[in-house]
Amino acid sequence: MWPAALTRLLKRRLVYIVFISLIFTYLLVKLVNQKHHLRLLKIKEFSVQRTKPLIWRTLQEHLLTDEPSNRTNPPDIICRNSLQGKELLVDDRGFVCNREHILQNGCCNVESPETLYYTCETCNNSSHCCSIYEFCVSCCLHPEKRPLLELALQAVNGRQLTVFAQVLDQFELCLVKCRTNSHSVEHENRYRDGKVQYCYGPTEAHESQKEVLGIAA
Repeated sequence: MWPAALTRLLKRRLVYIVFISLIFTYLLVKLVNQKHHLRLLKIKEFSVQRTKPLIWRTLQEHLLTDEPSNRTNPPDIICRNSLQGKELLVDDRGFVCNREHILQNGCCNVESPETLYYTCETCNNSSHCCSIYEFCVSCCLHPEKRPLLELALQAVNGRQLTVFAQVLDQFELCLVKCRTNSHSVEHENRYRDGKVQYCYGPTEAHESQKEVLGIAA
């Protein structure tokens, strides 16, 4: 009787071993495929084509005097602005103003003496980086910054190509370019320069960020 019981026990153990082996093999294959997929993402060259040409600002567009006393608020325009600033906002014409000086049409009140126009305050002319986001966008919006921005676009690669391919005009480009991203930080959470965090010019991602962005080293 005991040989039959032993045989049944061995069969059960054999089935158990086969079952565990199949599970282990499945998990191992899945892990290998996942690593292969991630490796492909790292080395893949992203090719994103724009569907429409980017709209650049011109020197004649909304070019107003720097003196607030000589400026008036056009009654028939609607502006986009940066929205998220707690104290400052920048509109799509290049004006920076306090949040309380935003008009109902979304534009900065250009008649306010505190409203700045195409300002590059807090910005470093060499690194093209600023310590205040709204000043970065305002400076970036100046028509004379177009050649610099074109160089910055040429330097974009990896997964960020998808983001920059979707911007429609210089205002949207500056909003994205100045926003703090992996090009201004190292090791994911530490600024390269704590004083100038927002950059509108060409930048190169830190070595610690290239893998995250899918940029080939």
